[in-house]
Amino acid sequence: MSDKESDREQETQNTKANILDKYANRIKTDEFVFKKSKTSKDKSDRATVENVLDPRTIKFLEKLYRNGTITKLNGCISTGKEANVYHAVNETNGKQYAVKIYKTSVLIFKDRERYVDGEFRFRNTKNQHNPRKMIKIWAEKEFRNLKRLHSSGLIPTPEPVALKSHVLCMEFLTENEESPSPKLKDYQFKDTEEVGRFYQQMLVYMRIMFQKCHLIHADLSEYNSIVHKGQLYIFDVSQSVEPDHPMSLDFLRMDIKNVNDYFQRKIQVYPERLVFQFIVNGWDAIKEKTNKNTVLEEENEQTLFQYLESLPLKGEDDSDTGFEDDIFRSMHLVRSLNNLEDRDFQEFADGKITTLNELVQDINLESDSDLSSDSESESDSDLDVESDSASDSEKSWEERDTSLKGKRFEDKDEKKARKQQAKELKQDKRKTKMKKHLKKKLIRKTKK
Repeated sequence: MSDKESDREQETQNTKANILDKYANRIKTDEFVFKKSKTSKDKSDRATVENVLDPRTIKFLEKLYRNGTITKLNGCISTGKEANVYHAVNETNGKQYAVKIYKTSVLIFKDRERYVDGEFRFRNTKNQHNPRKMIKIWAEKEFRNLKRLHSSGLIPTPEPVALKSHVLCMEFLTENEESPSPKLKDYQFKDTEEVGRFYQQMLVYMRIMFQKCHLIHADLSEYNSIVHKGQLYIFDVSQSVEPDHPMSLDFLRMDIKNVNDYFQRKIQVYPERLVFQFIVNGWDAIKEKTNKNTVLEEENEQTLFQYLESLPLKGEDDSDTGFEDDIFRSMHLVRSLNNLEDRDFQEFADGKITTLNELVQDINLESDSDLSSDSESESDSDLDVESDSASDSEKSWEERDTSLKGKRFEDKDEKKARKQQAKELKQDKRKTKMKKHLKKKLIRKTKK
């Protein structure tokens, strides 16, 4: 190598060194030297205070502070199986809010799927089997149901304000600045007349929810209703479903039972079957019984109250044997012929089942008439009609086999014969069974 070439190479190295020294502080070489560190997950990221306040939830609360919804968050005012409720204030406008934060750590209420599966509004939701991801859907469902009830203007409910993931902010109902309005179970009634007014008002709201808002509460009780300024308010509608839900009628029947169980401790209530008909029947059936001479196009609460006044209370009817509610609870309710079971096909073929109202009314009346006819036939055997019905019932009577069945009640000989038969079946199965080494060869071939 000549001296000129060596000098030239030395100059290039010097220039490279000078450039490197000049721009060394701007060049990031860490990402080439070291590999990216893995994101570490710590238990502290999901640690909660009061079962709801974790770092992720606090970020959602900060969003409510930033957008000006609330300016101050006070202590917890209510705890339940699915959420905690906190009192919040907006000091700029003086409004009070209730912030409902759903639990993410200790999930006591795990049966949420049956209230969401079958809902047309949530047909595209995924990860329903994951409880943590289900909470976001659950909060969205309550927000949408509250919005629907409040926007209708027919049912008093707390106004929903904002929703951030599983943090729901709504109106806070209070008669003074110190304590919230009492729930129905804690409200002190003045007299039985006020109890009856609240009972009828609850039934009217159930009908309006079904007919106008197209919702069924599915968990209605004295715990999920508030008395605010002498008026009944409905809340906690996260589990509410639409009438098209496969179990909507069962949920409605459960709501009627819960409402009757609470009010019958104080006053006489209506039979559950009649309440169910009052909620489900159309407006034509209601106005025919109340105002036969006048024409009412739109549904109004005054007419609904008149209809309830005309209904007989439980125990007033002599034919009521006390088992009417039990019979109604055990009935199989369907909304369409697609939901009929095998036991209903014969009755449908005979023309006994045509609509939902007849499923509720006619079958029940037939069972009551059968009971009454049997009792009359035993007491008055002189009448020809009763003797015919008694003879028909004797012909249709079939003796049941009263012998005990099952492995626990078989004798030694039967047990021995059963075991021998099972042994022979296993021997026959082994003759045609593929050997393990052949099975493994086939599996390897299919994998290739």
